[in-house]
Amino acid sequence: MNFWVSLISAGVVVTVLIAIGALGAVPALQVIFGVAVPMLAVLIFLAGIIWRVVQYARRPVPFAIPTTCGQQKTLPWIKHNPVESPNSTAGVVARMALEILTFRSLFRNTAMTIGEDGPKITYGSTQWLWLGAIVFHYAFLTVVIRHMRFFTEPVWGLVHLIETFDGFLEVGLPGMMLSGFALLAAGGYLLLRRLAIPQVRYISLPNDYFPLFLILSIAASGILMRYFIKVDIVAVKELAMNIANFKFAVPEGIGVLFWIHLFLVCVLLAYFPFSKLIHSGGVFFSPTRNMATNTREFRHINPWNYPVKIHTYEAYEDEFREKMVEAGLPVDKPLDEEATA
Repeated sequence: MNFWVSLISAGVVVTVLIAIGALGAVPALQVIFGVAVPMLAVLIFLAGIIWRVVQYARRPVPFAIPTTCGQQKTLPWIKHNPVESPNSTAGVVARMALEILTFRSLFRNTAMTIGEDGPKITYGSTQWLWLGAIVFHYAFLTVVIRHMRFFTEPVWGLVHLIETFDGFLEVGLPGMMLSGFALLAAGGYLLLRRLAIPQVRYISLPNDYFPLFLILSIAASGILMRYFIKVDIVAVKELAMNIANFKFAVPEGIGVLFWIHLFLVCVLLAYFPFSKLIHSGGVFFSPTRNMATNTREFRHINPWNYPVKIHTYEAYEDEFREKMVEAGLPVDKPLDEEATA
């Protein structure tokens, strides 16, 4: 029941957003949907990212909890693994780079299942999940970089280079860009996996389905505009430049599909800092990744600690020495030594 509620509610919300985005085709509302909403979405995105980063940075780390799967630096004759168990800043940077750029921990992840014939536990690879995730993220990044051509004049050389590699197949006219189809396919795989695996389906909530539906809708509408339902690309470029230059002017002749696409992108931007998608920035603040494994060399001080007034044993004995002697309790300094002092 919870699965259907989560799935349907996320689908309904995205459908409503598509209907709202279609209102951008109304001439009287085009300034709102074409300039005001995008500017507001970017403002919320930037402010939200800054707020979340500050919140992450202010979180104290009471324990040294780096995740390791290699030999920590110890005695000289024991071989140390500087990447799996880094004890220096360079090692931490190398491990973080592998994690962020290649999803290394996800690649080595395993799934545990219980056999149907009895209580037999088996472990299997989850590299299909790694492949879907890395294709999804890199395709998304490529699409974002390619779209920078609408906001710059002249277009940056990096954008031209990315477009050349993205469309190297040179299929169709306009040329097919692999990143859009890869994003749609990888997003579809991640959604189907969430629906097909009972354990994953059981823990899925509306905020797990909603961003997937939203990104899939953005990818699908973008593909439709590029290859099937044409829009005035010159007018789109003019609108994007107006937004970049804070000009409240909307050119005429842009199709309704573009307004749906633009509004969904704005919703994604505004939603990003307050959702699970913020893991893209939060990974840099994860103590399991950004801490060095040097607990044998340095003492980790809990930043939550505060000065505490203590009562040492010496002071305790000075206060109660006579009573301790009368009770037959051992003392470090006899009464005669105290009298002499």
